[in-house]
Amino acid sequence: MVLNVCPNCGAALPQNAKACPECGADEETGWSDSAYANHLGIPDEHFDHEKFVEEEFGEKPVKPVGLRWFWWITAVLLLLAFIFFCLH
Repeated sequence: MVLNVCPNCGAALPQNAKACPECGADEETGWSDSAYANHLGIPDEHFDHEKFVEEEFGEKPVKPVGLRWFWWITAVLLLLAFIFFCLH
């Protein structure tokens, strides 16, 4: 079996490599067919769909990003301009 990526750590492998240059994995420590298939992301009989959905799409607290202070200053300036022009 010719691998392009180490199934143990995901590092790129040189062609005809006997072991992974990153983690040292080889046929004895993790290049078996089952190790290769385990890292394909294919669900098995122990796959928990509810946990997967929660991890992928679960609600994460959304913190508004932006210039909140900018809008407050803009509102105050508009209010002051409105009052100034209405009184004159």
